[in-house]
Amino acid sequence: MSGAPGATAPGPVGGPLRRASRWVLWYLRELTGEAHYDRYCARYREHHPGAPVPTPREFQRMRTAHQEANPQSRCC
Repeated sequence: MSGAPGATAPGPVGGPLRRASRWVLWYLRELTGEAHYDRYCARYREHHPGAPVPTPREFQRMRTAHQEANPQSRCC
């Protein structure tokens, strides 16, 4: 055997396990709303080049203010 000590060759489980962990990470980011901020930043940079991007806290404040100003049908 050659290679670094403790290194293991990628087995047949590595691919599906890696895909599953990426899916779980994607799902959690969507669930927590972190992905919304990333998409907002990308679009903001595209439409406002050179302008400072709002912080996550500022984004959340704007998003909450928008939801309160434009209520939609909700359960509560």
